[in-house]
Amino acid sequence: MGRLKPQPSIKAIEEEREDFEVNSSTKAALQCMINSEIGAMLAIMRRNVRWGGRYVSGDDQLEHSLIQSLKTLRRQIFSWPQDWQSVNPVMYLQPFLDVVRSDETGAPITGAALQSIYKILTLDILNVNTVNIEGAMHLVVDAVTSCRFEITDPISEEVVLIKILQVLLACLKGKASVVLSNEHVCTIVNTCFRIVHQAGTKGELLQRIARHTMNELIRCIFSHLPDVDHTEKSLVKGGNSFKNKIPGFDSDCNIGKSTENGSGPPDCVGQLSSEVLNSSSYGLVSRPIDENNSRIENGKYMLPYDVHLMAEPHGLPCMVEIFHFLCSLLNVVEHNGTGSGANSIAFDEDIPLFALDLINTAIELGGVVIRHHPRLLSLVQDELFQNLIQFGLSMSPLILSTVCSIVLNLYQHLRTELKLQLEAFFACVILKLTQSRYDASYQQQEVAMEALVDFCRQKTFMVEMFANLDCDITCGNVFEELANLLSKSAFPVNCPLSSMHILALDGLIAVIQGMAERIGNGSVSSELNPLNLVEYTPFWMVKCENYGDFEHWVPFVRKRKYIKRRLMIGADHFNREPKKGLEFLQGTHLLPEKLDPQSVACFFRYTAGLDKNLVGDFLGNHDEFCVQVLHEFAKTFDFQDMNLDIALRLFLETFRLPGESQKIQRVLEAFSERYYEQSPQILANKDAALLLSYSLIMLNTDQHNVQVRKKMTEDDFIRNNRHINGGNDLPREFLSELYHSICKNEIKTTPEQGAVFSEMTPSRWIDLLHKSKKTSPYIVTDSKAYLDHDMFAIMSGPTIAAISVVFDHAEYEDVYQTCIDGFLAVAKISACHHLEDVLDDLVVSLCKFTTLLNPLSVEEPVLAFGDDAKARLATVTVFTIANRYGDFIRTGWRNILDCILRLHKLGLLPARVASDAADDSEMSSDPGHGKPLTNLMSSTHVQTAGTPRRSSGLMGRFSQLLSLDTEEPRSHPTEQQLAAHQRTLQTIQKCHVDSIFTESKFLQADSLLQLARALIWAGARPQNGNASPEDEDTAVFCLELLIAITLNNRDRIGLLWPGVYDHIANIVQSTIIACALVEKAVFGLLRICQRLLPYKENLADELLISLQLVLKLDARVADQYCDQITREVNRLVKANATHIRSSVGWRNIGSLLSITARHPDASESGFEALSFIMADGAHLSPANFVFCIDAAKQFAESRIGQANRSVHAVDLMAGSSASLIQWAKDAREAMAEAESEKLFQDIGDMWLRLVQALRKVCLDQREEVRNHALLSLQTCLTGMDEIHVPVGLWPQCFDMVVFSLLDDLADIAPGNAQTQKEYRNIEGTLVLSLKLLHKVFLHRLRELSESPEFCKLWRNMISRIEKFMKLKAKKTEKLQELVPELLKNTLVVMKTKGILTPTTTLGGDNVWEQTWLSVNKIFPSMQSEVFPNEDPRSNQPELTKSRTQK
Repeated sequence: MGRLKPQPSIKAIEEEREDFEVNSSTKAALQCMINSEIGAMLAIMRRNVRWGGRYVSGDDQLEHSLIQSLKTLRRQIFSWPQDWQSVNPVMYLQPFLDVVRSDETGAPITGAALQSIYKILTLDILNVNTVNIEGAMHLVVDAVTSCRFEITDPISEEVVLIKILQVLLACLKGKASVVLSNEHVCTIVNTCFRIVHQAGTKGELLQRIARHTMNELIRCIFSHLPDVDHTEKSLVKGGNSFKNKIPGFDSDCNIGKSTENGSGPPDCVGQLSSEVLNSSSYGLVSRPIDENNSRIENGKYMLPYDVHLMAEPHGLPCMVEIFHFLCSLLNVVEHNGTGSGANSIAFDEDIPLFALDLINTAIELGGVVIRHHPRLLSLVQDELFQNLIQFGLSMSPLILSTVCSIVLNLYQHLRTELKLQLEAFFACVILKLTQSRYDASYQQQEVAMEALVDFCRQKTFMVEMFANLDCDITCGNVFEELANLLSKSAFPVNCPLSSMHILALDGLIAVIQGMAERIGNGSVSSELNPLNLVEYTPFWMVKCENYGDFEHWVPFVRKRKYIKRRLMIGADHFNREPKKGLEFLQGTHLLPEKLDPQSVACFFRYTAGLDKNLVGDFLGNHDEFCVQVLHEFAKTFDFQDMNLDIALRLFLETFRLPGESQKIQRVLEAFSERYYEQSPQILANKDAALLLSYSLIMLNTDQHNVQVRKKMTEDDFIRNNRHINGGNDLPREFLSELYHSICKNEIKTTPEQGAVFSEMTPSRWIDLLHKSKKTSPYIVTDSKAYLDHDMFAIMSGPTIAAISVVFDHAEYEDVYQTCIDGFLAVAKISACHHLEDVLDDLVVSLCKFTTLLNPLSVEEPVLAFGDDAKARLATVTVFTIANRYGDFIRTGWRNILDCILRLHKLGLLPARVASDAADDSEMSSDPGHGKPLTNLMSSTHVQTAGTPRRSSGLMGRFSQLLSLDTEEPRSHPTEQQLAAHQRTLQTIQKCHVDSIFTESKFLQADSLLQLARALIWAGARPQNGNASPEDEDTAVFCLELLIAITLNNRDRIGLLWPGVYDHIANIVQSTIIACALVEKAVFGLLRICQRLLPYKENLADELLISLQLVLKLDARVADQYCDQITREVNRLVKANATHIRSSVGWRNIGSLLSITARHPDASESGFEALSFIMADGAHLSPANFVFCIDAAKQFAESRIGQANRSVHAVDLMAGSSASLIQWAKDAREAMAEAESEKLFQDIGDMWLRLVQALRKVCLDQREEVRNHALLSLQTCLTGMDEIHVPVGLWPQCFDMVVFSLLDDLADIAPGNAQTQKEYRNIEGTLVLSLKLLHKVFLHRLRELSESPEFCKLWRNMISRIEKFMKLKAKKTEKLQELVPELLKNTLVVMKTKGILTPTTTLGGDNVWEQTWLSVNKIFPSMQSEVFPNEDPRSNQPELTKSRTQK
């Protein structure tokens, strides 16, 4: 087991059974080739006198055996059978191999023999089907690795060594290589390495070829690792032992020999001198194995492979041995000095660099398969990684670079098995070098930073560091430290930007872009569950239920990170005051309410950042609870298979050993008890461990305290520890080892504060290996954003700051673009994870680089902007972020708006920035609409006297550049200026500023509200009236934008309206003169109402109430804009009459229309709107009836315009009665009795309001108007039978309308000349009014007679008749004739209907009595005319008596 699987090519050979069957011509070619090689060999040998003569043995002259064997082969070669595969390769290889082995041949002959062997091996003659292939290959390897020859000159020697390398490599590359045993593969590698080492004193060509060959050997061997069975059954079991030395591994010199004259010392190839390498450093399997020969490495016993396994076809055993050999090469420099003939710098770099390169090759080829082989994996986890950390601190940048490459490969393939090792590497190497804690050179820092950036470019690296280390309570915050390192390293502090800064920036942006790329892969939760602890539960060693399911491990690690953060806060409290610190932890449920020793011990053991002096004082306290904590604290350590000094070092590194002897004793007692419990191998009892531990502390103080002059010797130390092991002595070797360990390496009783890994000592490494067995499994993340929210929240602030600083210092466009990519990635992540504060910070930072917020210090800012690539890039980025991620911008809108306003002031914005979505359709459907208003509403028309008007667009600015001032002639713009303007134009086009507002309907509510508030804030001009024209222009522009987003967000008007209304109200109420701002406010308000009323009926009242602001305008301002306001109100009414249903809205509209009645310019539009509402009752409703009547009355009374309009207004009023009739009819048909009764009452009130309005118009000075009004009033009073006016309302109507009208007319009639002039033909009006009284009274006589107030009403009527009879006015003849006639007619009708009848009742409301009492005064004969059969005198006594009684 553990050997190579058959290769596909070999399988093909076996299955197809080609067996390298050559035809006769191929066989002949091979025979000729071997024959030619023999001939060449003989020719070269004959050049030497030694081989040219004959040896004499008796009478026979015999040739040398080497020549004889060659000749014998030549004779036999052409007589072999047809099938070449059946020929034993030993037959044609043996003569050449004999030459190679012979120590009598010189370098040329040996080289020729090796060349022949190489030629045979590379012709594919040999394969697995060849007869005796195993024996032949073993024979070749044995012969070549034991090659001997005489060295005649250095060049020849190098040639032979090169050919040896070629042959050995051909052995492993050929098809027959699978038959080589583990032993022979190790021998090949061992031989090649010896040549590599010897080549150090030879020529450069040999050095390069030897190293290349070694690399190719490793590549050939480890490329087969994926094909090796995943078993380890070939390992040696416990008691196996053997003493036989593996043949072929000659530790003596076995390549080369002394020169021919024998004067020089033997030149050994391959045996490194003891000053350079010890024998174990290159002997892969040269040591016999027994019970005492097993390797002890860091407390682990590793047994070599069984000799029988080494003799089997090569596979895993040789790979393990070779890999261990390569790792052991890294120990050479640590344990040995430099060799002779080589300088120390070259040696220090050469051997480890060569070994590291070979190790990297093996790992690249082995890859993930290494994890399936425990022995290989163990070498990687332990020996290799320990050496990598050691050499990572090498002064050689080349070694450091190679180490980092290896670690990156290990991360890619084996990171699940190297969790704590990776943490140690980053803490002890990368962070140490890049932060200059190691006094590293600039080259070291740069290489370390490059390595870190390479790691950051791995998409899941930072996520896995965060999940596995930062979220592990027992590990350091590697992600956080690396992120902070990258951020700080990117900052150019008081220095120009360097490659190191750019490198750190690349790493930082690689991390950010990795997060941005994961956003589209799902599992992004914007709503993270809040983390809190309800009660204490032991959490120190808790593991996740399923580390393979993200639904389990994601919440688990997030909770662990939360606990870790809280522990850090608790540690800070503890360091200030231990008691309060523990109370804080209890309050946050990180410690139980009642403290127990185990939980406190775990807090001390696993919490980073604790003050170790305070921990030591607590643990050394004599209090019973503290002693219990101390023993529980000791139980958290794993001292299994550790030496005592190593265990003691680890224990004392976690706290500061107290200075008092009693405290020291208590601490050491707890340690000794734990150590003896786990590692009792030599010690008899725990007392022995205590005494020896105390002795080690004393020895440590003695050896490393400068005040102690006489140091303790080894014998003294051994003597002091006699009879402590249960009355017996401890082994001298054991004590001696402890003594030297303490002398060489001090036990630091005052450990460093807060450092996770200050330095990787052997004891710490052993502890790391122990912890790695118990640590939680490594979490492998995929491409989804499980933890990016938490990670980004940690690094966002420093990242934005770092990118900003680099962007500020950068001078090249490629760096600009890198920073911009980083900004956009930050924006994307912030938006995705709803980190609004981060996005705001980014926007603020970016806006500073646009230069738009800087004071306009340059003469031509447009040209300066066009020439500043950084500013243009920043500007485009700001607006790109605003357009893409505006949903998540909050306070950043203010900065963005500042940039927009600066562009507006420079005239760089497109003309339609403030447009809204409906503007285009309005303009296209009605080209002439609003033209007069456009000039008034222009945001750029406000200019001070003598100030040239600023152009409103980029082309305007451009034309200014091209224009020539007559007073100060300018030269034509240069090509550079033209190019700058073109770049500016392209930049503004890329910004799509208008999209921010036209697409605002897609913004989230919070962002939209913040945008509106930013506009209000920016547009708030000074209230003291000292606003400059620029401020005025800015306020107008902001208001335009505010109106635009309001109109674009009609579905969310309720969100925006309060702020918009308050802003407009503030403008309107604070303005006393006409200006563009108040104009924009008023018409914007009307426009909002006009556009939004159809869609927001629930806000109709609120919108229409806002029109009160128009009514509150200063009189001068209102007068100037009255015409335009009325037009807008007209449009509003026509478009939305059906959508206005409440009286609140109609009241404001009616008020606005009423005001326009007396404005010469606005009355026409106002009356048009009123006619639209009232004509035919199309849009009249109970909600607007009264307001429309009042407005119509104003137009009827208005002297503006011709009288026809007043007449028309009266017609509108009279025609509205039809609506009252229709509503009454509808109420009777469709409503319940209670509801209809209420409506009838309301209709009666509206009717009364109507006739009252008409009554006022009846007093108009214009004859046609008042007469028409009288006729209309008569119609409304007599034609409302279907309304069913309540009986009690009629007396009120007569008093308020009819009688008051007659009284007013009676007062006007006898006026002076001026009055007569104003009221022409008043007599006709008097006649009409009297007729109105007569007709109305008779028409409603039945209802009136039933009223209890009828008698009073009748009495008032007679008094008005009497008054008219007594009028002293010109042209009253008709009136004098009409009055008696109408009175008589009235009395006749009353008589006919039985209302006026004789009665004997006296006093009270006697109609008969009251009638004649009044009538007889005016017309004494009237009673006899109406009642001819009644004697007027018959009632005289009664009348007289009645009068007397009154």
